[in-house]
Amino acid sequence: MPPTLQKKRWESMAKGLVLGALFTSFLLLLYSYAVPPLHTGLTSTTPDAIAPCSPVSGESEGVILANGSFRGCQPRRNIVFMKTHKTASSTLLNILFRFGQKHRLKFAFPNGRNDFDYPAFFTRSLVQDYRPGACFNIICNHMRFHYEEVRGLVPPNATFITVLRDPARLFESSFHYFGPVVPLTWKLSSSDKLAEFLQDPDRYYDPNGYNAHYLRNLLFFDLGYDSGLDPGSPQVQEHILEVERRFHLVLLQEYFDESLVLLKDLLCWELEDVLYFKLNARRDSPVPRLSGDLYRRATAWNMLDARLYRHFNASFWRKVEAFGRERMAQEVAALRRANERMRRICIDGGRAVDAAAIQDSAMQPWQPLGSKSILGYNLKKSIGQRHQQLCRRMLTPEIQYLMDLGVNLWVTKLWKFIRDFLRW
Repeated sequence: MPPTLQKKRWESMAKGLVLGALFTSFLLLLYSYAVPPLHTGLTSTTPDAIAPCSPVSGESEGVILANGSFRGCQPRRNIVFMKTHKTASSTLLNILFRFGQKHRLKFAFPNGRNDFDYPAFFTRSLVQDYRPGACFNIICNHMRFHYEEVRGLVPPNATFITVLRDPARLFESSFHYFGPVVPLTWKLSSSDKLAEFLQDPDRYYDPNGYNAHYLRNLLFFDLGYDSGLDPGSPQVQEHILEVERRFHLVLLQEYFDESLVLLKDLLCWELEDVLYFKLNARRDSPVPRLSGDLYRRATAWNMLDARLYRHFNASFWRKVEAFGRERMAQEVAALRRANERMRRICIDGGRAVDAAAIQDSAMQPWQPLGSKSILGYNLKKSIGQRHQQLCRRMLTPEIQYLMDLGVNLWVTKLWKFIRDFLRW
């Protein structure tokens, strides 16, 4: 190769390296803004922490008791949904969006992104257009829970709900979805990284590692507690009992229809209010689901979540017994019939499809980094006027629905633009 051409080649490579380094630095700065550092303490960072929510006169509802029962029955409109990760929470979020939009309720939305600066603890100052004393009907976006801060944004009679999932199954889903943004998984070389990790998790896991919280006791973490506690510590049971005192209903992902029946009863809602299509579902993995020894290992690795789940699994079935088994079976059947009817009316082809097969970008769900594993839907072209609006709302993914509701998502949009440009 002539010296002149060789020199030009080296100059081109040098320029590419410099530009690549600058662009990478920009992305790291952007991401460090978009994903704030963890707060280890629960001290409020809101200057007006003592300013309570001041509900407008006439907003009162029947009194809800801590065990989920109530006096009187009128639709409840003040709701805090502690949105946990990988628990069918996006489906429940859609239900709350629809109800709030239908009744012109006031949402407490994040500012700039689709979560409240997770994994940092929630503070009132993160709410879009927040003013001291402001009162909201519904809070439902991802956050790391801080009860006092949330409590100060809603009326005293607000209903608190959350949803849990079998910890081993949740861990499997979280590992596959968030694994690409958890650097400690990058050293795993097997084709089945999850199985490799579970053979010796202590070898790979660093509790201080970037995004490491996604890979151990994620439910405990989301609820605002230390996910690294010794499972034998008395604090674990104290935290579980605290959750029981604070939340009027804890739903279970594995019994989602039964959970919605209990929720409908608690909130005094109509059947149409809790109709749903499964959103943000992952395409079946080519790697087999956890079973046998790996399932037991995943449960042991997430023992805090396992204790939490066992406690609320037991209390859930006590609520079902109090509701009535036969009545529950009838209402679940009615919900499933109504969902099936809406599926036939709304969904082209009658089922979820891969991202590549989704025709309308407004129906395209957010995808995990590096893959297109989340399924979505195609809306039927010919839907009667009566169901047009409901069908579209039921099928709209979280990000697009937030934009429809007027939420400022500039960070999320910028991150999507960069990902699309780089084809991540």
